[in-house]
Amino acid sequence: MATFLYRLGAFGARRWRTMLIGWLVALAAIVGLGLLFPGSFQNTDSIPGSPAQTALTKMDQHWPDPDKQSAQVVFQAPPGHKLTEPALRQPLQSGLTAAGHVSGVTSVGDPFKVGPVSADGRTAVADVTFTTAKDSDVPAGTLDALKATGASAEKAGLTVVYGGDAFAPSTSPATELIGILVALAILFITFGSMLAAGMPLLTAVFGVVGSMMAILGLSSVVGISENAPTLAIMLGLAVGIDYALFIVSRHRSQLAVGMPVRESVARATATAGSAVVFAGATVLVALAGLSVAGVPMLTSMGLASAGAVAMAVIMALTLLPALLAAFGRRLIPKPGSRAARTARPDKATMGTRWVGGVLRHPVRSLIVVTVGLLAIAAPAVQLETALTDDGSWSKSTSTRQAYDTISGAFGPGANGPLIVLVEGDNATATATAVEKKLHDVQGIADISGIEIAKDRAAARIQVTPTTSPRSQATSDLVSRLNTATAPIARQDGSYVAVTGQTAVSIDVSTKLSGALIPFAVVVVGLSLLLLMIAFRSIAIPVKATVGFLLSVGAAFGATVAVFQWGWLSGLLGVPSLGPVASFAPIIVMAVLFGLAMDYEVFLVSAMREDYGHRKDALRAIAVGARNASRVVTSAALIMITVFVAFLFGEDPDVMPIAFALAFGVLVDAFLVRMTLVPAVLALLGDRAWRIPRRLDRILPHLDVEGDNVKLDQAPATALDGPHRESESVAR
Repeated sequence: MATFLYRLGAFGARRWRTMLIGWLVALAAIVGLGLLFPGSFQNTDSIPGSPAQTALTKMDQHWPDPDKQSAQVVFQAPPGHKLTEPALRQPLQSGLTAAGHVSGVTSVGDPFKVGPVSADGRTAVADVTFTTAKDSDVPAGTLDALKATGASAEKAGLTVVYGGDAFAPSTSPATELIGILVALAILFITFGSMLAAGMPLLTAVFGVVGSMMAILGLSSVVGISENAPTLAIMLGLAVGIDYALFIVSRHRSQLAVGMPVRESVARATATAGSAVVFAGATVLVALAGLSVAGVPMLTSMGLASAGAVAMAVIMALTLLPALLAAFGRRLIPKPGSRAARTARPDKATMGTRWVGGVLRHPVRSLIVVTVGLLAIAAPAVQLETALTDDGSWSKSTSTRQAYDTISGAFGPGANGPLIVLVEGDNATATATAVEKKLHDVQGIADISGIEIAKDRAAARIQVTPTTSPRSQATSDLVSRLNTATAPIARQDGSYVAVTGQTAVSIDVSTKLSGALIPFAVVVVGLSLLLLMIAFRSIAIPVKATVGFLLSVGAAFGATVAVFQWGWLSGLLGVPSLGPVASFAPIIVMAVLFGLAMDYEVFLVSAMREDYGHRKDALRAIAVGARNASRVVTSAALIMITVFVAFLFGEDPDVMPIAFALAFGVLVDAFLVRMTLVPAVLALLGDRAWRIPRRLDRILPHLDVEGDNVKLDQAPATALDGPHRESESVAR
């Protein structure tokens, strides 16, 4: 691998113009295809074949539902008044009539005819259907025109609020821009050069643009979740900057000690690039592993993000070497600058001072950090998950206001009704028996009458829970309903099932929760195997995996404290307290695993490199920390910055993921990798770098540090050609 990357870097350095032009053409082609053949992202949260989804599919066959976007218009009279008063009802009806004539609106329900109207007569809900497909956004002009129709009702004193999927808020791209600007500041501090700082950002942005256009084009062919692009952008930016940072940092360090430009580019690509390939592979495997949960939404999120990470790796190994060669000696740190001083082998950095303190008191450091992380992780046992709904948005949004108004007027369960479907030859008789049985089930606020399908082959009953859609009590109610109706179904030979979007969401949450532990086992096993191959050691993989579990536990514990208990929720802008998005824990575990392995590889490989030369375990820790800690610190800060930027985007699906990843990276980089790792390695000494001979023979050899190219004379390659610039360190 290292030899191949050396050749690739050498080719990019020598033919940098060809590489740059080639990438510009390729990116232009990808962008063009994405814009010419754009698809749409799906907002459906379901599992094909799940009980609730199967029942929903059956119900749609008897009651065809147009696959169109919808919204709700909620009217509320002032306290002490009712909507039936002529002075209020007339402007309300006028508004509904005007709404029906809005271009892009197909139908508007009359709440006085089809309901619902609250028991006190103050609140009514009108359902609106658009011509726009469910997976597409309703044009802003149509939404504005619909809002304008409520003006007469508002002048009469009514409160008019618009909710539903059509009015769901959209996140602003300003969050990504903030993250990029802060990352640029960190890079400038790290390199002391705006030119060097701009290169990781440039390659990362190019990689994100290319991957996003590819995802947009693919969405016209395969189903992709609407959350997939946000996660892919977040990870693509973070790892794209970090991977390029590792290579640029190695290149400038080599330039600072006099290595010629082309040789430095090739060797940085071979050495730091080898670690980038290994680290990127771990992230790719973890993200692709999300597909094992069997949830299409999660699969698309994982694969889209994996594509963005793969693009980041490719950019770092191909486009970046061309850029480094193009700017040549202008990237050499200026004499006397901070970057030049830190390149000196005798220069003490903050990382070496930190690790030096750990090495002086390894037992104390190990105990204090471990106990502290276990304490932070303790709340994780109370982690609750559910799919987000309109009640998850900020209270300042009309969607959340409509949700709260409906909840207050009709009860919390009105925002997530359940449907009991009966199908069979005796559907009417069976539905009558089911309705009678439902009155004995606790947790039901209201039971509608029996609705018979036109084909007389099915019947359905709407059940309104006493609790909100995302609560555990509603999930328990679904279980009780299935248990209560099962004997009737067996006796009559009919099909009886609980369905509706709330029941489907509960199935998804249950499936995701059940997949978390098996996925964790796979990730832990993969961590042990990969690190064993990389470092030819037993102790290092075990230590790294335990550290990863501590980081994940701390991230989940902090997430519970903020998003469920409300600690610092106001400061962080958390829109609502309660269960986090069902897919958040498994995504956080997958991504944090990849990032934790990144820091482990870059830090420990530097230590192993020195140990392989001098066989001095303690010195290897100090030297490795000096060589890698500054880069790892900068990389972690950039990761945290990007994730925090997405945290303030106020997307309820993304916020807990962004927070958990930011906190997890903070813990993993500074407490686990920079503190626990040196402490454990110091206590183990030479034993940390040992592996049984039989196991060593079985495991494949992977050159993570690029030892194969660390020779006085770099190997000649076919790519180099007759005009190869053979510039070795010896010269």
